[in-house]
Amino acid sequence: MIRHLVLFRLNEGVGRDDPRVRQGVAAFRALGGQVDELRSWECGWNVTDRPVAYDFAINSSVEDAGALQRYLDHPAHQAGVALWREFATWVIADYEF
Repeated sequence: MIRHLVLFRLNEGVGRDDPRVRQGVAAFRALGGQVDELRSWECGWNVTDRPVAYDFAINSSVEDAGALQRYLDHPAHQAGVALWREFATWVIADYEF
């Protein structure tokens, strides 16, 4: 199994209530039911107010590297990424468990 973690930081001046952000969150929340390769899917807003914290997180898992690549290439994932590029940056970690 591979864990796929993504932490998003909203760009300066962009808030959670921005319509673009709402659309991006909705797109990612829907992914769990759209991509067959996903074995688990969680996403949500950070609940702490620490300066080093990121704003939004995705925690998911897939069977193997092939499944991860199919998820990454999935049109629904690509559409969500395109939305988030407009208002955020992110870091990713993929690891076996």
